[in-house]
Amino acid sequence: MVTAGTTRPRAVLIGPPGAGKSTIARKLADRLGVGWHDTDEAIEAAEGRPISDIFVVSGEAHFRTLERTEVARSLAACDGVVSLGGGAPMDPETAGALSGHTVVFLDVGIADAARRIGFDGSRPLLLVNPRAQWTKMMNERRPTYERLASVRVDTAGRRPRAVVDEIVAWLEGHR
Repeated sequence: MVTAGTTRPRAVLIGPPGAGKSTIARKLADRLGVGWHDTDEAIEAAEGRPISDIFVVSGEAHFRTLERTEVARSLAACDGVVSLGGGAPMDPETAGALSGHTVVFLDVGIADAARRIGFDGSRPLLLVNPRAQWTKMMNERRPTYERLASVRVDTAGRRPRAVVDEIVAWLEGHR
């Protein structure tokens, strides 16, 4: 939920495709009694089309501009839990905007990511040889995710409730 003039997000979730950002954001927000906001969903709603169509029709550069704008808006207006698309933190402007926020890096291995997202056509950066592309992408992105993170939480082989429990315990210890 995004409302103008409110405080900072309680937590911002980052991580690769298949880490569970959207699922964990919803469940974490419920546990904390706050709203949640998924920047990818917001972009799709505003554009009236899926991200895969934005990539194909308008190009990645156009999508990244939309994403940068939506992340900045969300960080300024959301007082709940915000989940970002996997590539959002790679943008230097977005990475800078995350400074000072509570950033949770949801980490995951390829086996769990593949099971969760299926590596289908809805992931435009994973269209050709999805397992190899995911591994390459994660190797490139991991240092940024780790640098920006306030805390790293491994989601591999874990139920959402256990992941949320760990995040809540960390948040309570870092008030």
